[in-house]
Amino acid sequence: MYDLLKGLRVVEGAAFIAGPSCGLHLAQMGAEVIRFDAIGGGPDYRRWPIAPGGDSLYWEGLNKGKKSIAIDLARPEGRELAVALATAPGENAGLFLTNYPVKGFLSHEALAAKRADIITARIMGWADGSPAVDYTINAAVGVPQMTGPADDDRPVNHVLPAWDLLGGAYAAFAMTSALLRRKLSGEGAEIRVPLSDLAASSLSHLGSVAEVLAGGDRPRMGNDLFGAFGRDFMTADGQRLIVVAITPRQWTGLVKTLDLIDAIAAIEMELGMNFAQNEGARFIHRARLFPLFEAAFASRTVQTLKPAFDAGGVTWGEYQTLQQAVTGDPRLFTDNPLFETLTHPSGLTYPTSGPAGTLAGEARHHVATAPRLGEHTDQVLSDVLGLDSAAIGQLHDRGLVA
Repeated sequence: MYDLLKGLRVVEGAAFIAGPSCGLHLAQMGAEVIRFDAIGGGPDYRRWPIAPGGDSLYWEGLNKGKKSIAIDLARPEGRELAVALATAPGENAGLFLTNYPVKGFLSHEALAAKRADIITARIMGWADGSPAVDYTINAAVGVPQMTGPADDDRPVNHVLPAWDLLGGAYAAFAMTSALLRRKLSGEGAEIRVPLSDLAASSLSHLGSVAEVLAGGDRPRMGNDLFGAFGRDFMTADGQRLIVVAITPRQWTGLVKTLDLIDAIAAIEMELGMNFAQNEGARFIHRARLFPLFEAAFASRTVQTLKPAFDAGGVTWGEYQTLQQAVTGDPRLFTDNPLFETLTHPSGLTYPTSGPAGTLAGEARHHVATAPRLGEHTDQVLSDVLGLDSAAIGQLHDRGLVA
């Protein structure tokens, strides 16, 4: 946790990954993020993975460091409370994060009528308002069709919700950018972040749109790295390692370490090219190169290759399960200063990550756990809306908050 955004208040009315991850990024940089949910929890409150007691580890992970207020959003009076929270006064308030529909009681127009300079960031499925999630957008842009074995035409759905995660990070960037403008001009902003546009723009930035227009869809190629040299290889003791050689230095280090200089030179002479200087040539002629590397890996054990690769400056990786990484990899989890071992509302104790970015030379504050649903209801009603204990008690008695 850092204090870069200390004093900033963000109200979050969102579910699933993109919206809550945006709020998480802001909270871990010091913002006060107040999340409102329906009484009993929203649609993601019990989402898997779950703890043995039924608590959602997913919800617990995405809502660390936030405050929670539970409101009956099915009733007009409850909706009025949500609007009042989003539009509450304050120079560093008036920021609202949501994935509610464009139209409705939480529309930008409705909120701007209460606070003209409000900044709303709205995570959407399709830009036209049609419903979608990460996985359906991913299918629409063709990524599952170019992923998987070359001899199988079935689509491969990714387990990593990349567009959701990118959406949360992009929304956080856009909100803080809009806040900077508001401090200079006083203007509010309505920011719409459709997953469809994130996917389309990202593939455009990567050159993939131009690629298909110039030469058609990219074929599936299994684990081969597109456009460069990279793949998994089996060692003599039955382990799989991945090596990647994109730069000339990575390539020459790999070839030298595996004693393939002469064999590669013979192919270069035959083809009239220099693989060290031509990244694309390594990809085009990978069918000639791979057998040499397969034989080199097959004659060496992991314990032989690891120190040799490190000494030779080779870019390589070892395949491991997440459990192996969590319990045994010091660079990722066991000795990583991003993590603190904390006990959470689910009752489980496990390593818990703070912000991924590190401010060099600045001390990290302790990581905060997720709240219990509605844990801060009374505090938020008092601090943000200025309600006294009698008014708060009446809201409880009427079942509008919990």
